[in-house]
Amino acid sequence: MKQEKLTFEGTTGHALDARLDRPDGPARAYALFAHCFTCGKDIAAARRIARRLADAGIAVLRFDFTGLGHSGGEFGNTGFSANVGDLVAAAETMAARGQAPAILIGHSLGGAAVIAAAPKIDSVRAVVTIGAPAEPGHALHQLGEDLARIPPDGTAQVSIGGRPFQVSRAFVDDLAAARIEATLGDLRASLLVLHAPRDQTVGIDNAARIFAAAKHPKSFISLDGADHLVSQERDAAFVAKVVAAWASRYALPSAEALPPPPPAGITRSSEADPGGFLQHIHSGGHKLTADEPTDVGGTDQGPAPYDFLAAGLASCTAMTLRLYARRKGLPLEHVSVEVQHDRIHAADCETCEETAARIDRFTRRIRMEGPLDDTQRKRLLEIADRCPVHRTLEAQAVIVTEEAAAMA
Repeated sequence: MKQEKLTFEGTTGHALDARLDRPDGPARAYALFAHCFTCGKDIAAARRIARRLADAGIAVLRFDFTGLGHSGGEFGNTGFSANVGDLVAAAETMAARGQAPAILIGHSLGGAAVIAAAPKIDSVRAVVTIGAPAEPGHALHQLGEDLARIPPDGTAQVSIGGRPFQVSRAFVDDLAAARIEATLGDLRASLLVLHAPRDQTVGIDNAARIFAAAKHPKSFISLDGADHLVSQERDAAFVAKVVAAWASRYALPSAEALPPPPPAGITRSSEADPGGFLQHIHSGGHKLTADEPTDVGGTDQGPAPYDFLAAGLASCTAMTLRLYARRKGLPLEHVSVEVQHDRIHAADCETCEETAARIDRFTRRIRMEGPLDDTQRKRLLEIADRCPVHRTLEAQAVIVTEEAAAMA
């Protein structure tokens, strides 16, 4: 992952501090991330989700709202409207760089802000909320008894999350007056709602209201076990993985440009992103994805080619054993096959007759369950070697390469 520092002018004219997390290869799409109430772009959830999305090929811009983190201005003199304006300004900055955001992602109050901002950003095709309130005014609960001390036409110091802020009554009124449910009804983008069922800060009923107010296409994912701040790495990784997979259907150009399926008997693999490793595979009416791990420049959105080869051997072996057991009436209740692929020196292979410097070795581990006796288990292991894929791998296959005509 690569990271770029940049600043842009927010809605109140102050310089806002931002980071653009980019994949090592070409970006499949650009996303804009809005952090939670009084948090910042560097909160663990924002950093982790952005990093994971970058690994999946989606570049993410995250920034500090006015008066927070390293951004200029006074937070207590802004409000929800200013947050929405900052998001629009960030999107305009990205668009001017040729990186217009297709995805808006908002955490907590940032989730409400991305909903409000979406109609103002033409490039947006997908909106994601994480633990978002159905009403922006919900955030005022964090002021507690301090809320009553703010004078009608003045400011007062309040404590939010253990930190002191000078907050104006205009700030409070702006949050209290903000509404997003009407915007949800007219949202011209797909919506993904993620929420933890036991969120103690923003209850799950908020997710239900957001989901009910939006029109299709919309999706809901439960973040079982996660806290409101998505503070655990495993939860942030899950969020990023879900967002990347969901966005591939609703927001990424590659999902709209898939070629028609090939004729029966032909498997086709085509690049999802020119210059990258991600592949869309069509075979027999089925759609698969192949990729390479991130440490070799891929985005790790699917098995690597050798993983598919190992999967072919494993599944064919299990099918062959099941077919044999069925024909012979053997009490095989369940079979599973694990295959590990390695490249080894020929000298390490005791059964090799060839003298090539390195060879491919597939280690196959077969687990058979059921009341099988030793003779039956031994026979099934012998039958495994008759698996058609096994025989193909051991035989010398002929591969003919031809250039295909360009697709219309």
